[in-house]
Amino acid sequence: MLTIYDHDSHRRSALSGPSPQFPSRTGLTRRNFLRIGSLGLTGLTLPRLLADEAVRGRGDSKKSLIMIYLVGGPPHLDMWDLKPDAPVEVRGEFRPIHTNVQGIDLCEHLPRMAKMMDKFAIIRSIVGAQDDHHAFQCYTGRDQRQPMPTGQWPQFGSAVAKLQGAANPAVPPFVSLCHKCTHPPYNEPGPGFLGVGHDGFAALGASRDNMVLQGVSSGRMNDRRNLLAAMDRLRRDADASGQMSGMDQFTAQAMDILTSSKLVDALDLSKEDPRIVARYGTGDPTVFMDGNGAPRVPQNFLMARRLIEAGVRVVTVAYSKWDWHGGPNNSIFKRQREDLPVFDQGITALIEDLHERGLERDVSVIAWGEFGRTPTINAGGGRDHWPRVSGAILAGGGMRTGQTIGATDRLGGEAVSRPVTFADVFATLYHNLGIDADAATIADLQGRPQYLVEPGAKRIAELS
Repeated sequence: MLTIYDHDSHRRSALSGPSPQFPSRTGLTRRNFLRIGSLGLTGLTLPRLLADEAVRGRGDSKKSLIMIYLVGGPPHLDMWDLKPDAPVEVRGEFRPIHTNVQGIDLCEHLPRMAKMMDKFAIIRSIVGAQDDHHAFQCYTGRDQRQPMPTGQWPQFGSAVAKLQGAANPAVPPFVSLCHKCTHPPYNEPGPGFLGVGHDGFAALGASRDNMVLQGVSSGRMNDRRNLLAAMDRLRRDADASGQMSGMDQFTAQAMDILTSSKLVDALDLSKEDPRIVARYGTGDPTVFMDGNGAPRVPQNFLMARRLIEAGVRVVTVAYSKWDWHGGPNNSIFKRQREDLPVFDQGITALIEDLHERGLERDVSVIAWGEFGRTPTINAGGGRDHWPRVSGAILAGGGMRTGQTIGATDRLGGEAVSRPVTFADVFATLYHNLGIDADAATIADLQGRPQYLVEPGAKRIAELS
């Protein structure tokens, strides 16, 4: 019997057999972990997820995306938009340093990025953020304050999975390296109206141990593959409606995922060159694991690269905690002295890695948070939420790098040139993956076509 475990490790009963209609919402998700003890003839349920995906077809695009969510809102004024001539209560404690691109300065605690600024593009003028902690906008490009379809908007990876499918049958199209928080605003928003079959595969934690065959050899799996195919042919022949047709294909895909080591190997950093692992630096997996943030683990950037090479189209990573309001142990400058060098080493190692492997045109990278921080430093030595302007770091994807886009006023509080919306960024990311956001649609729960980005969104021409 194929036994299904959800991400809380609570056992669910196996389904008695595949539904002839292959419903799109089976109660199973890509976050469910498959553990095989013995495989019953009517217990294979992974094919039902694959059947649901088949309606979208498969694309042959090799383009992919790594999205790094900087949980809590990174301080734009202290990282990539310093104001050295502003009053001390605005400019803070850090000095700008020159980069290898003339006219662009960065924070002194980002020296590695400064040395390879030609491989990055920075947007300094993102507008329209929500005035609260919401991962939703960074993953969907949508504003939760606006009306939403039933089931809510799907996040980017889910939409890509729906439209393009898996690039490799043994690897899911969308993998999440984001730890689930106990504070919902920081959580990934999920697949929305696309249903659980298009959720990101949760690849961290216990799932890595469960993605193996328990007590079943590959040879026995092949025997059972053939037996299942024979039984399915009998069922199909006896099915006057013809709805069983095609089950062999989904069974084969399920077997591919379960018997291939491709995904498990990608998640195993012990298979990576130790020199490459060391290049990414070390973090602390226990930092911010109180349910209110994400661990500070740059090795997840390396794992994302390995997953992309294995054939995943979209990988999302939640990284650290950037909500620094001040206080005895939460001074924004103390925390940045600790955190920025770790992030600097990890993000530059990722971009170097992509360039060395010839992936810089195929793999887009974005790192951003839900809003910026206030121009004025508060009495506790921190900066508060500032939705009026924020920014993002981009690289790869064939984008034109070595530039900044947009500008803020002398205090860093307002965009004074080239305002960019979250939807504009998503239109650009879809374009990088070969998806035309002006034309492509996905059907909501009522069967109505919905565009991928909000009306008026345009991809960022400066990056082309």
